[in-house]
Order: sequence, then C-alpha cells, then structure tokens
Amino acid sequence: MSLSREKPKLVVVLGPTASGKTQMALEIARRTGACIISADSVQVYRHFDIGSAKPTREQRQEIPHFLIDVADPDEDFNAGTYMRLALDQISRLVGDGRKIVVVGGTFLYVKALLYGLLEGVEVDREFRDSLARERDAEGAASLHKRLESIDPVSAGRINPNDYVRIERALEVYHTTGERMSDHHRRHGFAEQRFNALKIGLHGEREHLRRAIDERVDAMIDRGWVEEVKAIRAKGYGPHLKPMKSIGYKRINEFLEGRLDFETAVEKIKTDTKRFSKRQSTWLRADDGIRWFDPVDGDEPILEECSGFLG
Repeated sequence: MSLSREKPKLVVVLGPTASGKTQMALEIARRTGACIISADSVQVYRHFDIGSAKPTREQRQEIPHFLIDVADPDEDFNAGTYMRLALDQISRLVGDGRKIVVVGGTFLYVKALLYGLLEGVEVDREFRDSLARERDAEGAASLHKRLESIDPVSAGRINPNDYVRIERALEVYHTTGERMSDHHRRHGFAEQRFNALKIGLHGEREHLRRAIDERVDAMIDRGWVEEVKAIRAKGYGPHLKPMKSIGYKRINEFLEGRLDFETAVEKIKTDTKRFSKRQSTWLRADDGIRWFDPVDGDEPILEECSGFLG
C-alpha cells in the first residue's frame, strides 16, 4: 500500500451488536460524503445477507460500500486477507480524494487494519486442534492461565474469554519460541497506519438486550431460515466457517433436527447477548475510543466526524 507521509484520516465506528453502528456509519457518510468500508467477518461472504445484517441494496446504492461480498463461503478468509484487501481499497480511495468510514463488529479486523498483524508465523493446525480440545474440556480461561505463565504482558491485554487471541498468542510462542509481546515490541505494532477517529456507541445494557431480541426476531421474519436453506442448496455445508458464526450455527442445528425452532431462536438471542457483552469488554480496554450514547442523538457524533474529516 502506497500512502503519503501524512497519515490518511479514517472514522471508525465501533460498538457492540445492536448498538446502531450501521445506521450511524450511514449518517456520517451522508453528512461528510464518505465511503464505507465494512469490517465484518461474515459480511465478506456472498449469500450471507440477513444473518450478517448487511446493509440493504438501497443503502449500498446510496453510499459506496466496500469489503462486502468479496469471498465465497468455502474460501479461506481471515484477518490477514481482510487487512490486505482493505489496505488496497483504502489506497485507491485516498488516491481519489475520498473520505472513509470503517464500521463493523469484528474488532480483530479493525485492529489488523489500524495496527497490522504478525507476518511470517505460520498456522499450526495440529497445535490449534490440541488447544481446541483443551478449551472444550476445561474452558478458555485455562488456556489464558497458561498464556499468563508464558507471556504475562500479552495475557494482561487479552480478555480471558477471548479464545481467538489466546490461541494465536500461544501458537506464536509454540512456533517461534518467542513471546507475542516481544514480537509486538520489536515490530512496533502500537504505531497506527492511519489518523483514526474511533467513535464508540454505548447504551444501557437492558436496552441492548431488548434490541438484540427485536433484531433476531426481525431477521427470522425476513427469511433467515430460508436464506440458510438456500446456502445449503448451493452445496455449502454446515462445516464451513461462516456457517458456524452466530445465528447460522443454530439455524443449521434446527435444519438438521438437533434443535426445535423455538429453542434455536432463543439460543441465537442468548449467543448474541453473550457476544455483545464480550464486545463491550474488549472495547472498554481501548482508551482511544470517543464514547457517545445514542440516546443523546446523532448530532454530537456528526459534528465530531464532520470536523475531523473536513
């Protein structure tokens, strides 16, 4: 990616599930004339529309969106893939003088975009399988304790329930013999590539829980079950990565007769609330976020972003 010495400006809209990120990003884009780059690990996949809460066709026609529908469901897509595609897209948009808003709930993608990822440390599938077995038997917290004994600095930065980051930190040490925190210090990942204004949306927890219930019910009414049936009919099975994401996993269990419909819907709601709580925990650890309560209205956020993007 070739960028000017002056760091490009990005507005990054963050918040737990059902906090209103998508709508806020649209409002910011309308006010500032910006494009939107999605940072969502399910929206990257074609056909996964309802359950990933993709912007509607009308919204995407009104405001240019990027990094949506860029992979087939059976493609190997990860944070590194996202980072490379996003950096290329941002380079083109900056070259065209466009303003940019990044929005999404996959915070690993946002972190990769802003700070980078470790390069050259290969994935060890056998080691990951062994960690997954230990997690299933004893829970992610036991692996966090192991990481704490190896790399207390990284363990202090990672939530005990954040299995993906625990797994990667343990894998880096297993593969290289060097702690993740040492890699970070040597490669200077604390330095951002961009001048980023991080906007955080937070709200009262009970309000979020109600919003999640309403959101799941609306997705079901829009045909989420039929969407999963159609994806399966295309030959994409439940073993694929996006099919194991929140909601899609439970609908697959319903379609296979392992859950009744009402139980599947309730489990989707419960899973989403737990994920939302984890998201809030991760976000609170970032002291660079400017927090706003949506009940105070859009104008304070829009003014902040307009002044920032110019």
